[in-house]
Amino acid sequence: MAILTGLSLETSVHRPDGHEIPPTLEAFYDPQTPDVFHANAATAGPWDVTLQHGGPPVALLARALEAQGGPAGSRIAHIACDFFGPVPVSQVSIQADVLRAGSRIHLSEATMRARGRVVLRATAWHLVADAGRSPPVNGSFVVPPLPPQAAEARFPGMARFPYGDALEWRFAQGGFGELGPAIVWTRCRIPLVRGSALTGVQRVLIMVDSANGISAVLPFAAWTFVPIALVVSAQRLPEAEWVGMAAETTVGADGIGVTDTVLFDADGAFGRAIQTLYVAPR
Repeated sequence: MAILTGLSLETSVHRPDGHEIPPTLEAFYDPQTPDVFHANAATAGPWDVTLQHGGPPVALLARALEAQGGPAGSRIAHIACDFFGPVPVSQVSIQADVLRAGSRIHLSEATMRARGRVVLRATAWHLVADAGRSPPVNGSFVVPPLPPQAAEARFPGMARFPYGDALEWRFAQGGFGELGPAIVWTRCRIPLVRGSALTGVQRVLIMVDSANGISAVLPFAAWTFVPIALVVSAQRLPEAEWVGMAAETTVGADGIGVTDTVLFDADGAFGRAIQTLYVAPR
Protein backbone atom coordinates (compact mmCIF):
# COMPACT_ATOMS: atom_id res chain seq x y z
CA MET A 1 0.00 0.00 0.00
CA ALA A 2 1.18 3.53 -0.72
CA ILE A 3 2.23 5.73 2.16
CA LEU A 4 1.62 9.39 1.43
CA THR A 5 3.88 11.94 3.08
CA GLY A 6 3.07 15.42 1.85
CA LEU A 7 2.91 15.07 -1.92
CA SER A 8 5.41 12.28 -2.53
CA LEU A 9 5.06 8.55 -3.02
CA GLU A 10 7.40 6.96 -0.51
CA THR A 11 9.82 4.16 -1.40
CA SER A 12 8.12 1.96 1.22
CA VAL A 13 5.55 1.04 -1.43
CA HIS A 14 6.03 -2.58 -2.54
CA ARG A 15 4.70 -4.67 -5.38
CA PRO A 16 2.53 -7.71 -4.61
CA ASP A 17 5.55 -9.95 -5.29
CA GLY A 18 7.51 -8.20 -2.54
CA HIS A 19 9.82 -6.12 -4.72
CA GLU A 20 10.11 -2.43 -4.05
CA ILE A 21 8.47 0.02 -6.44
CA PRO A 22 10.84 2.85 -7.47
CA PRO A 23 9.77 6.31 -6.27
CA THR A 24 7.20 7.98 -8.52
CA LEU A 25 7.51 11.68 -9.32
CA GLU A 26 5.65 13.89 -6.91
CA ALA A 27 2.94 14.92 -9.39
CA PHE A 28 1.71 14.20 -12.89
CA TYR A 29 2.32 17.84 -13.87
CA ASP A 30 4.38 20.82 -12.77
CA PRO A 31 2.75 24.22 -13.42
CA GLN A 32 4.80 26.65 -15.49
CA THR A 33 2.12 29.36 -15.79
CA PRO A 34 -1.62 29.20 -15.01
CA ASP A 35 -2.18 27.74 -18.50
CA VAL A 36 1.07 25.86 -19.21
CA PHE A 37 2.19 22.62 -17.58
CA HIS A 38 5.20 20.33 -17.78
CA ALA A 39 4.18 16.66 -18.01
CA ASN A 40 6.28 14.48 -15.73
CA ALA A 41 7.26 10.86 -16.35
CA ALA A 42 4.35 9.70 -14.17
CA THR A 43 1.97 10.52 -17.05
CA ALA A 44 3.51 7.86 -19.34
CA GLY A 45 1.30 4.94 -20.34
CA PRO A 46 2.11 1.29 -21.09
CA TRP A 47 2.77 1.54 -24.83
CA ASP A 48 5.44 4.22 -25.16
CA VAL A 49 7.34 6.11 -22.44
CA THR A 50 7.22 9.24 -24.62
CA LEU A 51 3.39 9.28 -24.72
CA GLN A 52 0.96 10.16 -21.96
CA HIS A 53 -1.76 7.84 -20.76
CA GLY A 54 -5.16 9.41 -21.46
CA GLY A 55 -6.17 9.79 -17.81
CA PRO A 56 -3.88 12.61 -16.63
CA PRO A 57 -4.40 14.98 -19.59
CA VAL A 58 -8.18 14.52 -19.50
CA ALA A 59 -8.14 15.29 -15.78
CA LEU A 60 -5.97 18.36 -16.46
CA LEU A 61 -8.58 19.68 -18.87
CA ALA A 62 -11.27 19.08 -16.23
CA ARG A 63 -9.17 21.03 -13.75
CA ALA A 64 -9.14 24.00 -16.14
CA LEU A 65 -12.91 23.72 -16.59
CA GLU A 66 -13.41 23.60 -12.82
CA ALA A 67 -11.20 26.67 -12.39
CA GLN A 68 -13.16 28.57 -15.02
CA GLY A 69 -16.32 27.62 -13.16
CA GLY A 70 -20.00 28.03 -13.89
CA PRO A 71 -22.94 29.69 -12.16
CA ALA A 72 -22.96 29.84 -8.36
CA GLY A 73 -23.78 26.48 -6.79
CA SER A 74 -23.01 24.52 -9.95
CA ARG A 75 -20.71 21.58 -10.56
CA ILE A 76 -19.56 19.57 -13.56
CA ALA A 77 -22.20 16.90 -14.25
CA HIS A 78 -21.13 15.83 -17.75
CA ILE A 79 -17.81 15.96 -19.56
CA ALA A 80 -17.09 14.79 -23.11
CA CYS A 81 -13.53 14.41 -24.38
CA ASP A 82 -12.23 13.96 -27.93
CA PHE A 83 -8.70 12.68 -28.58
CA PHE A 84 -7.12 14.27 -31.64
CA GLY A 85 -3.96 12.19 -31.39
CA PRO A 86 -1.32 10.90 -28.97
CA VAL A 87 -0.35 13.30 -26.20
CA PRO A 88 3.45 13.52 -25.82
CA VAL A 89 5.16 13.62 -22.43
CA SER A 90 6.09 17.26 -22.91
CA GLN A 91 4.93 20.76 -22.11
CA VAL A 92 1.21 21.25 -22.72
CA SER A 93 -0.94 24.37 -22.76
CA ILE A 94 -4.66 24.74 -22.09
CA GLN A 95 -7.17 27.31 -23.26
CA ALA A 96 -10.65 27.37 -21.70
CA ASP A 97 -13.70 29.19 -23.08
CA VAL A 98 -17.40 29.57 -22.30
CA LEU A 99 -19.65 28.18 -25.05
CA ARG A 100 -23.01 28.82 -23.38
CA ALA A 101 -23.36 30.98 -20.30
CA GLY A 102 -26.39 30.37 -18.12
CA SER A 103 -27.67 30.91 -14.59
CA ARG A 104 -28.56 27.23 -14.10
CA ILE A 105 -27.03 25.33 -17.03
CA HIS A 106 -23.63 26.36 -18.39
CA LEU A 107 -21.39 24.88 -21.09
CA SER A 108 -17.63 25.38 -21.29
CA GLU A 109 -14.78 24.03 -23.38
CA ALA A 110 -11.06 23.41 -22.85
CA THR A 111 -8.46 22.61 -25.50
CA MET A 112 -5.00 21.13 -24.94
CA ARG A 113 -2.06 21.80 -27.25
CA ALA A 114 1.34 20.13 -27.31
CA ARG A 115 4.21 20.87 -29.68
CA GLY A 116 2.10 23.24 -31.73
CA ARG A 117 -0.94 21.04 -32.33
CA VAL A 118 -4.30 20.35 -30.69
CA VAL A 119 -4.18 16.95 -28.98
CA LEU A 120 -7.30 16.93 -26.81
CA ARG A 121 -10.55 18.81 -26.37
CA ALA A 122 -13.22 18.58 -23.67
CA THR A 123 -16.61 20.17 -23.15
CA ALA A 124 -18.33 20.23 -19.77
CA TRP A 125 -21.87 20.94 -18.64
CA HIS A 126 -22.01 22.72 -15.29
CA LEU A 127 -25.42 22.28 -13.61
CA VAL A 128 -26.70 24.09 -10.54
CA ALA A 129 -27.16 21.55 -7.74
CA ASP A 130 -29.76 22.42 -5.05
CA ALA A 131 -29.92 20.15 -2.01
CA GLY A 132 -33.40 18.62 -1.74
CA ARG A 133 -34.51 19.66 -5.23
CA SER A 134 -35.30 16.05 -6.13
CA PRO A 135 -35.71 12.79 -4.23
CA PRO A 136 -32.72 10.43 -4.59
CA VAL A 137 -33.38 7.44 -6.83
CA ASN A 138 -30.64 4.83 -6.66
CA GLY A 139 -29.76 2.13 -9.16
CA SER A 140 -29.26 -1.60 -8.57
CA PHE A 141 -25.45 -1.67 -8.62
CA VAL A 142 -24.01 -3.38 -5.55
CA VAL A 143 -20.69 -1.90 -4.38
CA PRO A 144 -18.09 -4.62 -3.80
CA PRO A 145 -15.95 -4.57 -0.65
CA LEU A 146 -12.51 -3.03 -0.95
CA PRO A 147 -10.11 -5.98 -1.48
CA PRO A 148 -7.17 -6.12 0.94
CA GLN A 149 -4.53 -6.85 -1.71
CA ALA A 150 -3.17 -4.35 -4.24
CA ALA A 151 -2.47 -5.48 -7.80
CA GLU A 152 0.64 -4.75 -9.85
CA ALA A 153 -0.06 -2.56 -12.88
CA ARG A 154 1.33 -4.80 -15.58
CA PHE A 155 -0.34 -6.19 -18.72
CA PRO A 156 0.71 -9.66 -19.92
CA GLY A 157 4.09 -9.57 -21.67
CA MET A 158 4.66 -5.92 -20.80
CA ALA A 159 6.68 -4.05 -18.17
CA ARG A 160 5.24 -1.90 -15.41
CA PHE A 161 4.50 1.65 -16.51
CA PRO A 162 4.66 4.98 -14.62
CA TYR A 163 0.96 5.88 -14.82
CA GLY A 164 0.09 2.43 -13.50
CA ASP A 165 2.44 2.82 -10.54
CA ALA A 166 0.98 6.26 -9.75
CA LEU A 167 -2.37 4.67 -8.81
CA GLU A 168 -3.19 1.89 -6.40
CA TRP A 169 -5.37 -0.85 -7.94
CA ARG A 170 -7.48 -3.35 -6.01
CA PHE A 171 -9.53 -5.70 -8.18
CA ALA A 172 -12.84 -7.16 -7.03
CA GLN A 173 -13.20 -8.89 -10.42
CA GLY A 174 -10.78 -9.47 -13.28
CA GLY A 175 -7.31 -7.96 -13.42
CA PHE A 176 -4.54 -6.68 -15.67
CA GLY A 177 -3.75 -10.24 -16.75
CA GLU A 178 -7.35 -11.32 -17.46
CA LEU A 179 -9.64 -10.71 -20.43
CA GLY A 180 -13.23 -9.67 -19.90
CA PRO A 181 -15.21 -7.44 -17.53
CA ALA A 182 -13.41 -6.00 -14.52
CA ILE A 183 -14.29 -4.24 -11.28
CA VAL A 184 -11.55 -2.30 -9.54
CA TRP A 185 -11.09 0.16 -6.70
CA THR A 186 -8.40 2.81 -7.22
CA ARG A 187 -6.81 5.68 -5.41
CA CYS A 188 -4.36 8.17 -6.82
CA ARG A 189 -1.00 8.17 -5.04
CA ILE A 190 0.16 11.58 -6.28
CA PRO A 191 -1.45 14.95 -7.11
CA LEU A 192 -2.51 15.83 -10.62
CA VAL A 193 -0.66 19.18 -10.37
CA ARG A 194 2.13 19.72 -7.88
CA GLY A 195 0.89 21.77 -4.95
CA SER A 196 -2.83 21.29 -5.73
CA ALA A 197 -5.27 18.96 -3.98
CA LEU A 198 -7.21 16.47 -6.05
CA THR A 199 -10.93 17.04 -6.59
CA GLY A 200 -13.57 14.37 -7.11
CA VAL A 201 -13.88 14.87 -10.86
CA GLN A 202 -10.09 14.77 -11.23
CA ARG A 203 -9.86 11.45 -9.35
CA VAL A 204 -12.52 9.97 -11.61
CA LEU A 205 -10.92 11.13 -14.86
CA ILE A 206 -7.38 10.12 -13.90
CA MET A 207 -8.78 6.60 -13.42
CA VAL A 208 -11.53 6.06 -15.96
CA ASP A 209 -9.60 6.30 -19.22
CA SER A 210 -8.05 2.96 -18.22
CA ALA A 211 -11.46 1.23 -18.24
CA ASN A 212 -10.99 -0.19 -21.74
CA GLY A 213 -7.58 -1.56 -20.75
CA ILE A 214 -8.66 -3.45 -17.65
CA SER A 215 -11.72 -4.89 -19.44
CA ALA A 216 -10.08 -5.78 -22.77
CA VAL A 217 -11.71 -8.74 -24.53
CA LEU A 218 -8.94 -9.42 -27.08
CA PRO A 219 -5.21 -10.00 -26.36
CA PHE A 220 -3.11 -6.84 -26.34
CA ALA A 221 -0.26 -8.64 -28.11
CA ALA A 222 -2.42 -9.22 -31.18
CA TRP A 223 -4.89 -6.32 -31.12
CA THR A 224 -4.78 -2.57 -30.72
CA PHE A 225 -7.51 -0.55 -28.99
CA VAL A 226 -7.51 3.20 -29.61
CA PRO A 227 -9.94 5.28 -27.51
CA ILE A 228 -11.09 8.20 -29.64
CA ALA A 229 -13.68 9.65 -27.24
CA LEU A 230 -14.66 9.51 -23.57
CA VAL A 231 -17.96 10.67 -22.07
CA VAL A 232 -18.60 10.82 -18.31
CA SER A 233 -21.90 11.72 -16.63
CA ALA A 234 -22.14 11.95 -12.85
CA GLN A 235 -25.15 12.59 -10.63
CA ARG A 236 -22.69 13.37 -7.81
CA LEU A 237 -18.93 13.46 -7.37
CA PRO A 238 -16.88 11.39 -4.92
CA GLU A 239 -15.43 13.04 -1.84
CA ALA A 240 -13.17 10.25 -0.52
CA GLU A 241 -9.89 9.10 -2.06
CA TRP A 242 -11.08 5.62 -3.12
CA VAL A 243 -13.13 5.51 -6.34
CA GLY A 244 -14.00 2.50 -8.46
CA MET A 245 -15.17 1.38 -11.86
CA ALA A 246 -17.01 -1.67 -13.17
CA ALA A 247 -16.07 -1.87 -16.85
CA GLU A 248 -17.22 -4.06 -19.72
CA THR A 249 -15.97 -3.86 -23.32
CA THR A 250 -17.80 -5.11 -26.41
CA VAL A 251 -16.45 -5.13 -29.98
CA GLY A 252 -18.39 -5.25 -33.22
CA ALA A 253 -17.43 -7.34 -36.25
CA ASP A 254 -16.34 -4.18 -38.08
CA GLY A 255 -13.66 -3.12 -35.57
CA ILE A 256 -15.60 -0.55 -33.53
CA GLY A 257 -15.81 -1.13 -29.79
CA VAL A 258 -17.46 0.40 -26.75
CA THR A 259 -16.45 0.28 -23.09
CA ASP A 260 -19.36 0.86 -20.71
CA THR A 261 -18.34 1.69 -17.13
CA VAL A 262 -20.24 2.15 -13.88
CA LEU A 263 -18.49 4.61 -11.56
CA PHE A 264 -18.82 4.05 -7.83
CA ASP A 265 -17.49 4.82 -4.36
CA ALA A 266 -18.32 3.60 -0.87
CA ASP A 267 -21.72 5.32 -1.03
CA GLY A 268 -22.79 3.57 -4.24
CA ALA A 269 -22.78 4.14 -7.98
CA PHE A 270 -22.58 7.81 -8.91
CA GLY A 271 -22.11 7.91 -12.67
CA ARG A 272 -21.37 6.29 -15.98
CA ALA A 273 -18.61 6.47 -18.56
CA ILE A 274 -18.56 5.46 -22.22
CA GLN A 275 -15.44 5.07 -24.38
CA THR A 276 -15.55 4.61 -28.16
CA LEU A 277 -12.74 2.41 -29.49
CA TYR A 278 -11.02 1.82 -32.81
CA VAL A 279 -10.06 -1.88 -32.78
CA ALA A 280 -7.68 -3.51 -35.29
CA PRO A 281 -5.06 -6.27 -35.52
CA ARG A 282 -1.53 -5.12 -34.73
